[in-house]
Amino acid sequence: MRLAIMQPYLFPYLGYFQLINAVDAFVAYDDVNYIKGGWINRNFICAKDHKQLITLPTQGASPNKLINQVLVGNGSRKLLQTIRQTYSKAPEFLTVFPLIEDIFHQEEENLARFVDYQLRQICEYLGINTTWYISSELKYDKALSGQERVLAICDEMGATHYINAEGGQTLYDKGVFSSRDKQLSFLRTKTTPYPQFSNTFTSHLSIIDVMMFNDKAQCMKLLQGYELV
Repeated sequence: MRLAIMQPYLFPYLGYFQLINAVDAFVAYDDVNYIKGGWINRNFICAKDHKQLITLPTQGASPNKLINQVLVGNGSRKLLQTIRQTYSKAPEFLTVFPLIEDIFHQEEENLARFVDYQLRQICEYLGINTTWYISSELKYDKALSGQERVLAICDEMGATHYINAEGGQTLYDKGVFSSRDKQLSFLRTKTTPYPQFSNTFTSHLSIIDVMMFNDKAQCMKLLQGYELV
């Protein structure tokens, strides 16, 4: 069984959803420490000729708290308006923006659950049917950390093949996984340009950008644009 584990990110880039689509089961890693300045509550969108950082406000955010202990702050409606103004002239705006509105209109104060909901809704839109789990609801040994913690989740889930984003190559050792009878692979996203507002393509933006400029069929093709290394 192929498994991926990732912290829940706000409107992550295409590679995040390629990873979810590449596995049989996905675990939203909500019971690890919140990373200030990471991607849990922010991402980049395309603003005409440059990329623009968008941030979901939080309450009580601290590296000393778990992701599922942080709350959503005030200002999410302003963020929604920024997305509306930025992409109002994008070809798929009328199809995609109602989905974004639904995400922001949820009455959820917990950051982990808020972000988890938006990930699931986007997966449904993209036609991704991977089985979904929340790490805090699993029964692995939570005293473990790092690679050993991930291996413990793999053991509980019965995973034989763990797939991580390419950046995880500095965190996980194929030899250690092999010694535990598990295959370890890393997903490398292939950059496939698509039309944006500017003549210069900007890659690795939020999935919002991908959906606003590509219809569902095109999005499905982009989801296949990766290799395992």
